[in-house]
Amino acid sequence: MPTRILIFANGTLSDPAPVRRLLRTGDLLLAADGGMGHAQALGLVPQAIIGDLDSLTPGQRRWAEANGIHLQVHPEDKNESDLELAFRAALEQGPEEIIVVAALGGRLDQTLANLALLNDPALAGLDVRLDDGVEQAFFIEAGGRREVRGAAGDLVSLLPWGGPAAGVRTVGLRWPLQDEILLAYRTRGLSNELLGGTATVEIRSGLLLVIHRRMS
Repeated sequence: MPTRILIFANGTLSDPAPVRRLLRTGDLLLAADGGMGHAQALGLVPQAIIGDLDSLTPGQRRWAEANGIHLQVHPEDKNESDLELAFRAALEQGPEEIIVVAALGGRLDQTLANLALLNDPALAGLDVRLDDGVEQAFFIEAGGRREVRGAAGDLVSLLPWGGPAAGVRTVGLRWPLQDEILLAYRTRGLSNELLGGTATVEIRSGLLLVIHRRMS
């Protein structure tokens, strides 16, 4: 079983080149409908394309079939987004980590929905992030501790999701937090900075959205 899966979503990806820094040997690649275009632009062949496939051009569909890519076709009239269906397909593979590319930016409603998907109970215990090679987003749940890895000067924002996040502690950020409460209607956690290559963030209660923007 793969330990890591990359899902290419059909969102905005202004520059596909930084995505290459995310790739590792052995990654399983999936595409949510038109996300196949991002994989194709990088010269990558996903194992499967999941969704209603309404975003694929006839040429892309021929390319997919010629390369033996499995097409997991769903009805256009459905209750789930293509990315939600791609998450379900990924979970069937038993991964430890899932990275979603091209799920940030573009339509605000889609971006918020993509972030909300990370809170699916079925993903509990997995390392799941939205990442386009420049910016990444992930959640820390109550009692959780996560690392942010990058370079000195990278921006790190800590945003409470759905309510206050209490007992927030950080190590390795320019403005440290020590057992503090971040409120959802305040900007206390916005635009912190990495001091070096790694920082740690932990919370006692609540749900915290971490957004890390690489500056180099």
